[in-house]
Amino acid sequence: MSDQPITDITAYMRDLGQRARTASRALARASTAEKNAALLAIADELDRERAAIAQANRTDLDAGAAKGLDAALLDRLELTPGRIDAMIEGVRQVAALPDPVGAITDLNYRPSGIQVGRMRVPLGVVGIIYESRPNVTADAAALCLKSGNATVLRGGSESFASNQALAACIQRGLATAGLPADGVQVLATTDRAAVGVMIAMPESIDVIIPRGGKGLIERISREARVPVIKHLDGICHVYIDDAADLDKAFNIAMNAKTQRYGTCNTMETLLVDAPVADAILPRLGAAYRGKGVELRGCQRTRDLLADAAPATEADWDTEYLAPILSIRVVDGLDEAIDHIARHGSAHTDAIVTEDYSRARRFLREVDSSSVMVNASTRFADGFEYGLGAEIGISTDKFHARGPVGLEGLTSVKFVVLGDGEVRC
Repeated sequence: MSDQPITDITAYMRDLGQRARTASRALARASTAEKNAALLAIADELDRERAAIAQANRTDLDAGAAKGLDAALLDRLELTPGRIDAMIEGVRQVAALPDPVGAITDLNYRPSGIQVGRMRVPLGVVGIIYESRPNVTADAAALCLKSGNATVLRGGSESFASNQALAACIQRGLATAGLPADGVQVLATTDRAAVGVMIAMPESIDVIIPRGGKGLIERISREARVPVIKHLDGICHVYIDDAADLDKAFNIAMNAKTQRYGTCNTMETLLVDAPVADAILPRLGAAYRGKGVELRGCQRTRDLLADAAPATEADWDTEYLAPILSIRVVDGLDEAIDHIARHGSAHTDAIVTEDYSRARRFLREVDSSSVMVNASTRFADGFEYGLGAEIGISTDKFHARGPVGLEGLTSVKFVVLGDGEVRC
């Protein structure tokens, strides 16, 4: 599908929002069986239409390369056969997950005789604005559908063809299950004005989730009249403690940086305790060089890695999303935690140590949405956490934090059960 010439963006968005609001009521009352049937039908459509999806994605990749998109952005844009497999598996995993909608918890009797509890309910209409990664289209549709929400999706112009191909599969899956097609709507325009209208429609959209570059998220956070679930940066750290198993440390530090460069849970700064720096840094430096990673370090790092460039203060605050790594040698756990507090983005941070007390301190004192012991930061996503897929990662403290899966896409309301009681 080509970008449609929509002359009145405001009217288009308001109509789309009204239809999403109507669809949200149908999805909120849909049974678990109906939602699961739609999800499995969507997965089947994605599987059947692999060739069409790949062809559309190739159109986007070729256009992106012609526009000069860098390697990291092209990597995020590409739908390899493996990524299509993962996308389909994510949809099927969401179908297999328990349905949170309607669950009643904390039900207790009060002295008056009433019972008071909390019921989990959909948010309503979720607007998602994202760049590059077209797999977000399927992930978002699946999670919003299972949690009983309608969703309005606005992908980046660089992934327009891919998103339209995925949207066609999603629409057919919804129709197969007898659920409203308006429950998942992908904008049929790349006009940037649509974003401004979308984030100012509280009558139609209940929450906005931006996924993309810092500039996009800052703009949406500043201008939105709708609540926003977001993270600005993924400045993730791995701290190698002097009580670490150095083989574990080597594997974790390599995986956290080089498994993929363009993701928000990729390590950007490596912190190494001084007593083990001379034992681990030369080994890591050689391995990073073999992967083509540019190293920037403090003076103590450069004393051990002659080819490392001097790290500036700006480096500690930079999310590279590229084969670049900052390294700092620190004097113990306190200095590592202090560095993370000053320069981290509250996304994901890890410690490598065999010391239980230090691990517990790190878990308690590092105030990030994911804190890890002896594991790669690359595990910080919904699929790896057993959420089936994620809608994004929140570094806010309200209303959701960390990878946002089904529960993060619901709210709670109080429910009261009585048998004729009246208040005295």
